Amino acid sequence: MKVIILAGGLGTRISEYTKSIPKPMIKINNLPILVHIMEHFARFGLKDFLIATGYKGKVIEKYFIKNKYTDWNVEVVPTGKNVMTGGRLKRLQKKLQYEENFFLTYGDGLSNINLRKLILFHTKHKKIATLSAVRPPARFGFIKLNKNKINYFKEKSSIDEGWINGGFMILNKKIFRYLKGDHTYLEKEPLEKLSNKGQLYAFKHEGFWQCMDTLRDKEILEKSIKKKKHLAK
Repeated sequence: MKVIILAGGLGTRISEYTKSIPKPMIKINNLPILVHIMEHFARFGLKDFLIATGYKGKVIEKYFIKNKYTDWNVEVVPTGKNVMTGGRLKRLQKKLQYEENFFLTYGDGLSNINLRKLILFHTKHKKIATLSAVRPPARFGFIKLNKNKINYFKEKSSIDEGWINGGFMILNKKIFRYLKGDHTYLEKEPLEKLSNKGQLYAFKHEGFWQCMDTLRDKEILEKSIKKKKHLAK
């Protein structure tokens, strides 16, 4: 199963670093967070990566030219500087034409989610999209759950409790019917429509999850990795 990592955003909230490099290349304990994320997938035998770049994507390209991960298949794909998350995925459609299902996650969030269990969950429920629901810092939006069915999805609202989209999604190829073009936010109309149709399910994850939006987040990640919280059990 291929793994799509969205790595093209501007990263404006951590501009101390992103003036010179894209956010996924910010180092956490001497290794880019992007590589930490890829290592997590690789621990479950998922080593076929498509990295969708945009802002300063050449930095990512040069990194993987210089640093060879011989047992991984890594393709860095420029998907445009001002393209939204759904648009980036849409631009990869031809490269995914033989994939029934594939992973998609963000290049700035790390977790110890058990990906084997996530695959089994998605396979069992047979929905178009399964996202990993996590309990976050209070500044994020939320989703309402009825058991594992998502009844309401709203990205980054002002509500500061409950569950949020933590990335680490599995998507069926039918998702492309909901992606119109470059300006499509995956987290808005497409996932909201799937939620309304009962085609969006949540895999609940109570363990470690941390994104990197700010310097404080970076410090939390560094401490967490030193304590090996990011390793799946």
